[in-house]
Amino acid sequence: MQNRTSRIAGRHFLQIPGPSPVPERIMRAMDMPVIDHRGPDFQVLGKRVLSGIKTIFKTTQPVIIYPASGTGAWEAALVNTMSPGDCVLMYETGHFATLWKNIALSLGLVPEFIGSDWRSGADANAIEARLKADTAHKIKAVCVVHNETSTGATSRIDEVRAAIDAARHPALLMVDTISSLASVDYRHDEWGVDVTVAGSQKGLMLPPGLSFNAISEKAVAASKNAKLPKSYLSWHEMLGPNKDGYFPYTPATTLLYGLDAAIDMLHEEGLDAVFARHQRHAEATRKAVAGWGLEIVCRDPKYYSPVLTGVMMPDGHNADAFRKTALAAFDISLGTGLNKLAGRAFRIGHLGDINDLTLVGALAGVEMALTLARVPHKPGGVTAAMNNLVQTSTQTERGAVR
Repeated sequence: MQNRTSRIAGRHFLQIPGPSPVPERIMRAMDMPVIDHRGPDFQVLGKRVLSGIKTIFKTTQPVIIYPASGTGAWEAALVNTMSPGDCVLMYETGHFATLWKNIALSLGLVPEFIGSDWRSGADANAIEARLKADTAHKIKAVCVVHNETSTGATSRIDEVRAAIDAARHPALLMVDTISSLASVDYRHDEWGVDVTVAGSQKGLMLPPGLSFNAISEKAVAASKNAKLPKSYLSWHEMLGPNKDGYFPYTPATTLLYGLDAAIDMLHEEGLDAVFARHQRHAEATRKAVAGWGLEIVCRDPKYYSPVLTGVMMPDGHNADAFRKTALAAFDISLGTGLNKLAGRAFRIGHLGDINDLTLVGALAGVEMALTLARVPHKPGGVTAAMNNLVQTSTQTERGAVR
């Protein structure tokens, strides 16, 4: 938020695609005295979160929890499985796929990047074709961003898994779920993912500071021969203490209290209900964008994201100038356009612990800001979103009877 000399009444609308707003229940859960991370009370907490987080990834295999951002989890996935000079196949879904590729380069790996226009998800057919051509099996891993936060496109990981299998290729499958975990249906075991990367500050509704690697037996086996240097991020340093609920170094204790509460909240709502809520809010947001007569960044409806919607600005209008107007006038933060989309697009986040009224308020802020910033658009986008929310509302959401 901008520095202001006087108080602004009401809540700030944080509608960026992460970090998402932290619910009060999670903030209260983190308001705990720091305890001995080698003591018995912590062991109870450690065992509970290390077990509970598996249910969110839908895995029975270990999930490593790091006190780090998602970038740390990206690096951990690579250094624990790869050796210098290894080739990794990556798909250019957008800015964050590009950043992961840059990390691979900095580690001495050889990333092969399948290019795209940033306006769709990963093309499983292109991945299959490249793997079939790799008869020497030089490619050691396929790395895909599940939900590309810079564009609002969600890739089909089940199709990527099928492509690898159809090519009969032994490459590991690594997936970034930093902005999709706990917001979009994800199945680590069922989809045969070897390393799933995630972070705490989006669908898990926590502040930034925790990152995750969910790892398969195949990934653990690969780690035993991996030659890239590692210490802090080593899975093997983690796996031993984790079995007893502990960590090899000081963990982010208060964030783990919050994680424990977040896992409970997700299961109390029900994961399927969480995913359905995100789909409803995404559809309503797209109805609003269409009502305004603006263009969605993601061109193919197959890949529309339940987490965020990227919106292209009309020619001659700057997205960052519009965002500045929205913040100053209506106290709403919208996501900036990144890299190739800088100044050309803004992003509306609709993830985490939000409901219909929160979304409608955010969309109203966008529509008013479009008017105030004199961005060409049609009125009525918010009305279209509200109509959609009413039409898709179900009796079971609150146990209401019509």
